[in-house]
Amino acid sequence: MPLLTIATFLPVLAGLVLMVLRDRSARVAHGVSIAATGATFLLTLAIWARGIAPGGFAQVEQITWIPAIGAAYRLGVDGLSLPLVLMTALLFLLCAIYSARIKEQAATYVVLMLMLETASLGTFLALDGLLFYVFFEVSLVGMYFMIAGWGHEERQRAALMFFLYTLLGSLPLLLAIIGFYLGTGTFDMRAWIGAPPLSGLAAMLALIAMLFTFAVKTPAFPLHTWLPAAHVQAPTAGSVILAGVMLKFGTYGLIRFAYQMTPEALAQAGQVVLAFGVVSAIYGAFAALAQNDLKKMIAYTSVNHMGYVVIGVAVAALAADPRIKVIALDGATLQMISHGLVTAALFFLVGMLQDRAHSREMADFGGLLGRVPWLGWAFILSAFASLGLPGLAHFPAEFQIFLATLDTRPWGVIALVGIVVTAGLYLRAIATVFLGEAQDRWAKMPDLDLRERLVVGPLLALTVLVGVAPGWLIGMIHATMTGLVR
Repeated sequence: MPLLTIATFLPVLAGLVLMVLRDRSARVAHGVSIAATGATFLLTLAIWARGIAPGGFAQVEQITWIPAIGAAYRLGVDGLSLPLVLMTALLFLLCAIYSARIKEQAATYVVLMLMLETASLGTFLALDGLLFYVFFEVSLVGMYFMIAGWGHEERQRAALMFFLYTLLGSLPLLLAIIGFYLGTGTFDMRAWIGAPPLSGLAAMLALIAMLFTFAVKTPAFPLHTWLPAAHVQAPTAGSVILAGVMLKFGTYGLIRFAYQMTPEALAQAGQVVLAFGVVSAIYGAFAALAQNDLKKMIAYTSVNHMGYVVIGVAVAALAADPRIKVIALDGATLQMISHGLVTAALFFLVGMLQDRAHSREMADFGGLLGRVPWLGWAFILSAFASLGLPGLAHFPAEFQIFLATLDTRPWGVIALVGIVVTAGLYLRAIATVFLGEAQDRWAKMPDLDLRERLVVGPLLALTVLVGVAPGWLIGMIHATMTGLVR
């Protein structure tokens, strides 16, 4: 049974079914959404149960697509893509449950979200360069309309900025893909990985093109400016998908394309990439510290946390010891997953707070922990995870990244300043919003209901599980990374 294909296209097929139904009420639309995303999540668990092949791709599905140019429909999974696929399916299911509150044009919203899930899963599973680019670009369409149609006050401007930045940023990647094709005569990414087709100046130019694209998507300083507006104006589910899934397209691409297909060029440019990662980590933390809007604060912490992933990839390219390379790549991949879990929980919780108070400004609150203890303690746990507290998800990831960095380029550990600043900004947010004297106007604020607990609960549980016992996840990642290092 082609589980990868079924899991990838089930969401968009469900969306097409919804479009032709006579009854497209909000109740039916959200029922279809929850059923489709739930079934997709179960299929990804079945893919996990089938297992992966150490050092290579497993469960490969291939059909001839455009034989004249060597393009084919190719999907496969390994220890880099599988954790991202599992996280993607989970986050879309939770977004579907949370979004059941949307009544206006619910059917259109659901169709866009299901199309976006197919594009996201396809991006992580594609093993054909042309197919990867198609999925990569289609995701922009779904997110653009989600922001423009269901976002907040300045949604049109934010959606346009997001679309133009990421669309124009993707064009250099297309040039790199064409370069790989001209070097091999095929779009099979396995061939590009097994024997990198470019060398010398050609490889460096391809790397520069890919770094530009993936830096925009990650986003890394200074190509991050689209992110705060997109996050702040997006609906809550849009922010969760953008941070939890779509930002990972950039860092996934750094490993899958830059590290695997132009390894020598990345090693030569490694110190420059490392510097950008360090600057992104520190800048993101200080920019977040300057914010009073909770959502914008969390958006900037994404620049900080994704900067650590860039550091991990750069260190893996620079390190001479294969063991250190594996540690860096394990940490970078685990950081992608931990960021997806923790930041998704934070965006959900801020969205739930905004639904109640119609405000995200920290100064508008105070003493909420006594009013809404479920929401308050969930935010505090997520904040502690985001600042890297031991026993929670970010710690094992960041520990491996900085362990490898200290061994390879010790100056890179100055990015630890970002962790200190992040701790300060989250402690300030907790003290301002949830501690102190309670305000009378929030006396009747309702706490999290059952649906909201079902949305946040799995993320918090996984945050603790990955922090306390990360071996099951690191083992999955490690099986691929040990065979990936050169």
